Amino acid sequence: MDELDKDDGIAVVLLNRLTEERLPRALAIKEQVDRGELLNDSEINFLEKVFEDAVANRSQWEHHPELAEIISKMAALYKDITEKALANEENSKST
Repeated sequence: MDELDKDDGIAVVLLNRLTEERLPRALAIKEQVDRGELLNDSEINFLEKVFEDAVANRSQWEHHPELAEIISKMAALYKDITEKALANEENSKST
């Protein structure tokens, strides 16, 4: 297996994890924060792990510019989640 095949294989695995595991959970968390709910430790740990993995695998995504759109949309989703979660947390402390 040459380096290009290995690189493509890693990208496929990362993309599958993103679309089949992380996206559904992120969308569920987004619905939760949109309802004004707070995040629990498990959800916060999930978001932290996803961010850590994104940083660690950045070079993989850079080698596959065709995936830039989905990566950008996922980043926007996580940004929305964290902003809304922070607002919910602040609102819960003021009431």
